[in-house]
Amino acid sequence: MKLNPLQNDRAAGVLVALAAGDALGAGYEFGAPLPDGAEVTMKGGGPFGFAPVEWTDDTSMAIPIAQALLESASAAGSTSPTALTMVVRAWTSWAAEAKDVGAQTSTVIAAARRLATAAGRSKVHAADFSAAADFHVRTGRSAGNGSLMRTAPLALAYLDRKPAELMAAAGVMSALTHADPDAQEACGLWCVAIRNAVLTGLLDVRVGLPLLPADRAAVWLERIETAERSRPRDFPNNGWVVEAFQGAWSAIYYAGLSASGPAHLRAALEEAVRGGRDTDTVAAIAGGLLGAAYGYTAVPFEWRRRLHGWPGMHARDLMVLGMELGRGEGRRSASWPRADRHDYSMWSRTDVLVRHPHDGGVWLGGVSSLARVTELGIDAVVSLCRLGTLDVAGVAPEDHATFWVIDSAVDGDNAHAAFTLQEAAAAVERYRAEGKTVLLHCVRAESRTPTVAALYGASVAGISPVEALADLRRVLPGARPNELFMRVLRDADGAIERVPGGATPPVAM
Repeated sequence: MKLNPLQNDRAAGVLVALAAGDALGAGYEFGAPLPDGAEVTMKGGGPFGFAPVEWTDDTSMAIPIAQALLESASAAGSTSPTALTMVVRAWTSWAAEAKDVGAQTSTVIAAARRLATAAGRSKVHAADFSAAADFHVRTGRSAGNGSLMRTAPLALAYLDRKPAELMAAAGVMSALTHADPDAQEACGLWCVAIRNAVLTGLLDVRVGLPLLPADRAAVWLERIETAERSRPRDFPNNGWVVEAFQGAWSAIYYAGLSASGPAHLRAALEEAVRGGRDTDTVAAIAGGLLGAAYGYTAVPFEWRRRLHGWPGMHARDLMVLGMELGRGEGRRSASWPRADRHDYSMWSRTDVLVRHPHDGGVWLGGVSSLARVTELGIDAVVSLCRLGTLDVAGVAPEDHATFWVIDSAVDGDNAHAAFTLQEAAAAVERYRAEGKTVLLHCVRAESRTPTVAALYGASVAGISPVEALADLRRVLPGARPNELFMRVLRDADGAIERVPGGATPPVAM
């Protein structure tokens, strides 16, 4: 599907925000609700000993769905036996080494293995997961939240198809482990809401209700309205799919009463975690929908920087999966963002490289300056343009910060221009506080780089961003931020904390 720049950003944000919510909640899992205002960090730990900024089973089970969908010829193949078998085999491999597997999911996977062994096969097939239906018939209790937590990738594969088809596919994917109608309907409603958010930027969990039978739509409408009158802490049984759904939506709804844009994304995920109990799952569910509405650019850099988990993936990998799923074109190894190199040979003056006038530990340059990272002893890179996977050599992944900024004065071309530019400046500040030498660059250091450099310079020199830009022009005479970026600089004046003496301020971790 042909996505515009904002839709592309939103598709890329689905899995990243899901994983961010998951990792944020990991250290608080099964704990009591936290008081309002209590700090929430990606501290790791929790009952299963996750590392800081490590995602849990929620994201680890979503990734095989995304990968299988990419391998499918079309969205129509997303629930084919071949695609489903790819998914369940990946789940089975993951479960053998995972720190945490949900009780119901673990039971179904173990039963599926036994069926495969009895049939003389070393690997499971999708058909072996009929064990989920057997579990439901035997116990009558298969409405855990384990299918809702992983369902987001499916929505991305159905952006150009009818919502009713997505609703049906979500039910099939849920039933692999969770056959209860509540679980299937919850997955369908959440997937349709994610699809709608990517396409429109709107948060509307009611959009799928007309696709349900009237009696079931009425049940879910009452559940949604209850969530909107409540807080996540009011749903203590959030291991049940219904209360997990309600907890996630109540976090989004409540936080949205006082915040918008990237601030809403952050506040809602923190609210979900403060709700207690199954914190990682409720925050992961909320994250998938929030990422769909606000995009990759709305996820704070401090969360993205070291975000990681099974199977050895990082935030950038999730960004690529989401973008490619949304486009519906499969893996594109020869083009951004998967290509090894991004070609800027048609551009002139990409070899600009100067020191920041307010901090000699920061280099400002064009894209060609990346070739000198090792020579100059640069420890960290902040990139404001597209790059190939091999374009930055000799720098650890957590020391390479990437920001999506289009050099355009049109408001709608950048999802959150002020937030993204200020996040980039904060990344420079963070690296400098860690004692790193930093390269800040775009393609030609004419618009994006001087804008971020001015925001950073204002912070460390105790002057206004516009004054900082004037100083920058003495070393970057070609600096000419577009009008939108100039407006960001003017608006930032007075919002940036002044540091006496121009010292680099400490950055809270």
